[in-house]
Amino acid sequence: MSQDKSIVVIGCGASGGTAAQFARKTERKAKITVFEKGKYPQYSKCGLPYAVSGIIPDLNDLIEFSEEWFKKAGIDLFLKTIVEKIDPDKQIVIAKRNKSIIKKSYDSLIISTGANPFIPPIEGLSENNNLVEGVFSVRTIEDVENISYKLKKGKNAIIVGAGLIGLEMAENLIKKGLKIIIIEVLPQILYNTLDEDMAKLLYSTFSEKVDIILNHLVTRIERKNGKINQVFYKNKESGEEKKIKTDILIIATGCKSEVSLAKNAGCEIGKTGGIKVNEKCETNIKNIYAVGDCTEYFDFITKKPLTIGLGSIGVRQGIAAGTNAAGGAYQLPNGVLQTRTSEFFNMEIAAVGPTINNFDETDIVSGKFNGFSLPKYFPGGRPITIKVTANKKTGKIISAQAIGENAAQRINTFATAILGEMTIDDFRKLETAYAPPIAPTLDAVTLVCDIISKKINRK
Repeated sequence: MSQDKSIVVIGCGASGGTAAQFARKTERKAKITVFEKGKYPQYSKCGLPYAVSGIIPDLNDLIEFSEEWFKKAGIDLFLKTIVEKIDPDKQIVIAKRNKSIIKKSYDSLIISTGANPFIPPIEGLSENNNLVEGVFSVRTIEDVENISYKLKKGKNAIIVGAGLIGLEMAENLIKKGLKIIIIEVLPQILYNTLDEDMAKLLYSTFSEKVDIILNHLVTRIERKNGKINQVFYKNKESGEEKKIKTDILIIATGCKSEVSLAKNAGCEIGKTGGIKVNEKCETNIKNIYAVGDCTEYFDFITKKPLTIGLGSIGVRQGIAAGTNAAGGAYQLPNGVLQTRTSEFFNMEIAAVGPTINNFDETDIVSGKFNGFSLPKYFPGGRPITIKVTANKKTGKIISAQAIGENAAQRINTFATAILGEMTIDDFRKLETAYAPPIAPTLDAVTLVCDIISKKINRK
């Protein structure tokens, strides 16, 4: 790619920022421009809950690549700049910064417009398209600034949603001394992360620290002096309605892809509401790529479409789009594994692959093993529970979940196995490292596969 070629990136989140960086690594002479509507360059949204509690002491610590970094890399970064239109025929982007209009031509365009918080239809939640005082989402540094200011006066908080963000926020607000109640519309926590039986193991520990109300729907809020005062919620089965007073309401009910620019430019929007991309992160429009939370790809196992919500996948997409937009060659795997992890009250969880509710139970076989991180005779060992699911006919591993010590690293091993399409019988023979102060002779990752192998052979 010659020097006069231009690459434009819309959005400087993790995906867009990474795309710009890898475009620069691939082609040193390209002209690279990034437009970002916010006032901050690339920062970690995943770290936001931990900035609320002060584990991350300064919000600026969340910034991964500063304005100065982009400048040194020869990337033109425009903050507080809103892209208003994409003209794919003329290959021009039209943006607005303050009162100035910026027109930028491109040879390759990368859309990384992210997602907006999904705000459920709760009566009284917003006024003039703004959340009322005391109601927050957790998506930006500004959100955390507003929450932190409110914490100085608030003592009680309600969180709507018991997904990863909801539970992470609960733990971090408890560390700030607040009394927390979580209200979840589904009958289990972490519905998209863990199977019901694994979620129950976590719930029993988590519910000792925070009140969790499952299978209830928040219907409306009541304000007093313009601020939130009470939350009304009802039992989904009985319809009985109750109310709770609160100072703070956190909405943690997921996100919705921001695709308006892409849609107006003619990019195909998938069934899930994200921009459809292929393994190169190309859209259906020539020379336009898309990455991150605004996109739709598909699951490695089920092949069903899904929106990209994990930062690790978004960054990988950024590598692909940036490399390809600059004339290189990079392809994503044939689907995403959705390898995910978190930690609550010193209990680590991790999972890879779809949850069991995505399968016909007649086609799969699962096994669960309760073990320890060290040999039983060695002091300091901690419990670990692993569940693995395999295809009944082929024996291939299709998902794994873990709760306990080093859960993430064990799940990373299963992610490798799934990507390599390993069978249970292959994986159960895996030679794992052993030393009494580090790991048991046979690790739980192989012992759980012994259980599944016996089930398959019996059938």
